[in-house]
Amino acid sequence: QVHLVESGGGLVQAGGSLRLSCAASGMISSINVMGWYRQAPGEEREMVAGIVSGGITDHADSVQDRFKGRFTISRDNAKNTVFLQMNSLKPEDTAVYYCKYSDGTDYWGQGTQVTVSS
Repeated sequence: QVHLVESGGGLVQAGGSLRLSCAASGMISSINVMGWYRQAPGEEREMVAGIVSGGITDHADSVQDRFKGRFTISRDNAKNTVFLQMNSLKPEDTAVYYCKYSDGTDYWGQGTQVTVSS
């Protein structure tokens, strides 16, 4: 089992920044992928970004095109923690942001609310 705890969400004005954190604990595999997804009210959950830990692609990351230039994903392998730096936030970024851990089995965090006011 892997347990994920997200933090860093909140209320921010348009143009502002937030940094989300997700700490994983439990049976952490040497090679895994951690990522961020978001779900706005009435919308499907969508992927934001992902990053690899371990193996020859250690720290390889992928940010969905629509978020490139504003969002950056990073991780601290020693702490099994992944971060999502979100800049130039827009009201349409308002959503619940979920952390996901995958090593062949998927685990999800409880989500953290991000609200961007206009």
